[in-house]
Amino acid sequence: MDIFSVITLFGGLAFFLYGMNIMSSGLEKLAGGKLESILRKMTSNPIKSLALGLGITMAVQSSSAVTVMLVGLVNSGIMQLSQTIGVLFGSNIGTTVTAWLLTLSGIDGSSVLLKLLKPDSFAPVLALIGVIMTMLAKHSKTKDIGHILAGFAILFTGMNFMSDAVAPLKDSEAFRELMTAFNNPILGVAAGAIITAIIQSSSASVGILQAISLTGQLTYGMCIPIIMGQNIGTCITALISSIGVNRSARRVAIIHITFNCIGTLILLPLYLLLDAFIGFAFTDMPADHMGIAIVHTIFNVVTTIILLPFTRMLEKIAYFVIKEKDEEKEKKEIIVLDERLLNTPAVAIEACRSTTIRMAELARDTILKSMELQFQYDEAAAEKIRQLEDEIDTYEDKLNAYLVRISKHSISSADSKTVSKMLHCIGNFERIGDHALNIMESAKETHDKGIHFSSDAMSEIRVVTDALTQTIQLAFDAFIQNDLTLARQVEPLEEVIDTLNIELKNRHIKRLQNNACTVELGYIYQDLLTNFERVSDHCSNIAGCLIEVDEKQDIHAYLHDLKKTDETFQREYHQHLDKYFLALGQPVEAAHTGFVLDD
Repeated sequence: MDIFSVITLFGGLAFFLYGMNIMSSGLEKLAGGKLESILRKMTSNPIKSLALGLGITMAVQSSSAVTVMLVGLVNSGIMQLSQTIGVLFGSNIGTTVTAWLLTLSGIDGSSVLLKLLKPDSFAPVLALIGVIMTMLAKHSKTKDIGHILAGFAILFTGMNFMSDAVAPLKDSEAFRELMTAFNNPILGVAAGAIITAIIQSSSASVGILQAISLTGQLTYGMCIPIIMGQNIGTCITALISSIGVNRSARRVAIIHITFNCIGTLILLPLYLLLDAFIGFAFTDMPADHMGIAIVHTIFNVVTTIILLPFTRMLEKIAYFVIKEKDEEKEKKEIIVLDERLLNTPAVAIEACRSTTIRMAELARDTILKSMELQFQYDEAAAEKIRQLEDEIDTYEDKLNAYLVRISKHSISSADSKTVSKMLHCIGNFERIGDHALNIMESAKETHDKGIHFSSDAMSEIRVVTDALTQTIQLAFDAFIQNDLTLARQVEPLEEVIDTLNIELKNRHIKRLQNNACTVELGYIYQDLLTNFERVSDHCSNIAGCLIEVDEKQDIHAYLHDLKKTDETFQREYHQHLDKYFLALGQPVEAAHTGFVLDD
């Protein structure tokens, strides 16, 4: 094999890997939000998880990428170890799809249809169409399809380069002698594992094997151990990715390795024993593209069938290898957004969304706890609010930094909307946490000083906190469920809270004039009302952000038109106004006089 052939072989491998990268990137971006929704439906049911792993691996065209993704999700606390096992099984089957695509290179025949099916015929056309779509398309989905087509064409071009590079070897006596060494199954497993570990892609190493099969020197007896070794070698990526992560995440890599090693330890001896006693006719037959794809698929499917009932055992093996320590009840960071997930932006966005939802629930819990302190102060609850507010600040810092990093990647328009909504809402959650702290401090001040609001003032605070609680629940549920119907119900309530604040401030001034309230309590009361109003404003911002991003509306123009012309808004506003003014003990008619909606 001359130097030119070696250069062509490695150049072909480079094209192959680059084409696979472009194709998988395009597929992933095209999946975009669908990949997120699939992950949100993650289940511990092994069959459904297997199907999920199969589907995701077919989308990203790499079981290694899926395993790295799982390591990141477990490290982030988004998934449990038990949930990953079925996904790992499915990913091992899904990675065989590339080998089946490459069987097109081995199609022989003189008919026009068969010639059209050969990559030599359609790859240049796909490349041309893909490049034109990528360069001229205005929509991101069209560009993603262009990337898929171009990547597909580059992948096959690389395969052709590798096939051309090894073609002269079929007449080489030295190569023939080298191939006889692989009659030793142990050597075959070792060679397959080492080559795959070096290039970190079982799809690429199987592609090389398919290219070498064109020489006619590879028999099925040689290929079967090599393919089993390739499945073991692909685990190196998971091992590397598990460096520097928590113990649970490292166990994902252990399960991936255990799956392939057990499969080889069971199936290789079984094949050799049966071949020794029965004598399989295909053992000494030359392997081809199709045969290698079949062997690759059978190994992964049969291993999955064998091990699927023993998922608990695999989990126990992982815990035996990576033992649980007392620290694993260990101090954990409040939030871990794993950098490995940035390799799959759609999944990184889902990780951020799950984390942002946790932040939202934390902020909601904090503000509701702080409002209750006005009616029954508890020092332990006050301290808990301080801790929660610190956690909310940590969430904001880490989420903002991570989302900025995601936004630098090329992502789908749907994912871009999701990122935009999170970036806008995170700040509002953090500010609500700040106001919760302020409200708690007001309760603490009245408790520490032994001063109390009048019964009238306490009744008023109860009414406005009830209205605010309803507003908070609507706004936060709208974000968590991504529900525009709920989002549209927030603004009428926010206006009611503004109106209530005006009324309560007027009542407070009268109490001051009648010496029914002290100046000191007056300041605290005003601060409370101001914080309540600010919280409702942030709820309005959260709901408005969802509407603005999803419906591409200018939120200021939308709110102006809503308050002036929308009959549904007016009806809901007056319904809420009636409800809370009645709770204040004020006649319903008064709720509709003297109050004008803000422009």
